[in-house]
This record gives sequence, C-alpha cells and structure tokens, in this order.
Amino acid sequence: MESFWILGSIAFALMLGAMSPGPTSIYVAKNSIAISRKHGLFTALGTGTGAAVFGLLAVLGLQAFLLAVPSAYLVLKICGGLYLLWLAAKIIKHAKDPIEAHNDTSSQMSLRRAFSTGLITQLSNPKIAIVLASIFTALLPKEIPAYYYFVLPILCFFIDAGWCSLVAVALSAEGPRKVYLKFKALFDRIAGGVMTLLGLKLIFGVK
Repeated sequence: MESFWILGSIAFALMLGAMSPGPTSIYVAKNSIAISRKHGLFTALGTGTGAAVFGLLAVLGLQAFLLAVPSAYLVLKICGGLYLLWLAAKIIKHAKDPIEAHNDTSSQMSLRRAFSTGLITQLSNPKIAIVLASIFTALLPKEIPAYYYFVLPILCFFIDAGWCSLVAVALSAEGPRKVYLKFKALFDRIAGGVMTLLGLKLIFGVK
C-alpha cells in the first residue's frame, strides 16, 4: 500500500511536469497540425522515450553526477540550447512555406524522423533529469526497491507520451487544423520565437 501511494505521488508530480508548456509540446503540436495526427503521435512516442531515458538516469543518480561535475552539466545545457535554437530557426525559416507544398508527408518527414526528433528534443534539456531526480529524491524511500528501476522509467514514458498524445489528437482535429492553415506564418513564427526563448533560457539560465 505504501508503494502505491509513493508511485501515485510521483505520477501526479510527473503529470504536472508533462502538462507544463515546453519545447516537446510545441513540436508535438506543430507536427500534429502541420503534417498529420500520426506524425504527432510518433513525435509523442519519441518524447516519451526521452522521458523514460531521463527517468532511468535520474533514479541511477545522474543528479549527483551533474552537480559534482558542473562542466558536464554546462556542456549538456549548451548543446541542448543550441539544438533548440536550430529547431527554432528551421520553424521560422519555413513559416511562409504553404502547407500544400508539403502534402507528401513521407518526403517531408518520415514517421521514424518524427519519433527521433521528439526523442532528441526531449533529451536536449538536461534540466529534466535534474527535475526528475529531485522528485525521486523527495518521494522515494531511502532504500529503493529493485523493481522501481523498471517501474519509474516506464511511468515516465507513459505519462509524458500519454499527455503529448492527447495534445496530438486534440490539435490534429479539423477545427484547429483549419485555423493553423489560415494563420500558418503567424503560428510558426510564434512557435519559433518561444522555442528560441527556451533555447536561450537553457543556455544562459541559472542552474
């Protein structure tokens, strides 16, 4: 019963984190509206896999390593921030491109690429590992049961992928898609601008 409440508390904290806006939700939303629902769902699977990787690293003690080796954390932050800035530049660069020019979604973005982009976008932010490690440190018992090393990454995957999948399904509906097509350039510039701010915050933000 105690394990149930511990996992429930962790799941609730993870859900709150997944629901907060970030680069992953922006990219899932863009792929869902601009390309297809399937692409949005595969992007969500990628972000969920990235969350599972960070969940495993967090429970294995990545937080202690990053805090003990500030240079490693700095390098990860800079690399992640630069990736987000590159992603933002691509979004802004193609903001004026008509969606009709990309009707062939297989040539625009394969499902494998949608998955890998979601995965890399998630892994580009090492702060997530710190946040997860902080949640685990606060809520886990002093002696962690062995099965938690399997359960926690799986929990991270399903919560993150589940929330992003809901975003993908909701935003790929006909109504949101029509609005996006009408104001594509504006929405893409806003998305690129937000992604730029997130990248800069990751690079220059205080740990």
